[in-house]
Amino acid sequence: MTILDVQISVEEGPWPSEPELQKLSERVLGASAAFLQREEKQPFPKMPTELSLVFTDDASIRAINAEWRSQDKPTNVLSFPAFPLTPGKMPGPMLGDIILAHETLVREADDLGKPFDAHFTHLLVHGFLHLFGYDHLDESDAERMENLETRILAGLGLSDPYGDSDPV
Repeated sequence: MTILDVQISVEEGPWPSEPELQKLSERVLGASAAFLQREEKQPFPKMPTELSLVFTDDASIRAINAEWRSQDKPTNVLSFPAFPLTPGKMPGPMLGDIILAHETLVREADDLGKPFDAHFTHLLVHGFLHLFGYDHLDESDAERMENLETRILAGLGLSDPYGDSDPV
């Protein structure tokens, strides 16, 4: 049963092709949703809930970050839930939007010595969890969110992206 309807839009930047992005995104988000459903007892509507992914560049995400978060700088990923959601509560027919910036993602992957796909996967999982109400504003929330990210990524064959670092 399909529980997500993933819509993608490539707006700016030298991203992989739309079919490649669609395939990778559906695999990562499908595994993330299945994990939440199985391990966190996250309910999903009977009809697939829609999620949009926007692939853009640093200039575009910087403008969005400045407008919506009052931070005039590019960032790697932004998540905008369609409706406020508490972890474990039923999402509506529209889950929300995840926006990723190509240059920041590539720069961070290089700095971390990780393949592009691995860092992309991590950021997609991170953004997805934000849509379900997970956050990292305080240490206990950060530990919970990072634990979920690490477990989802392990299921996708990726190592712990946080290693021995403190929660952010």
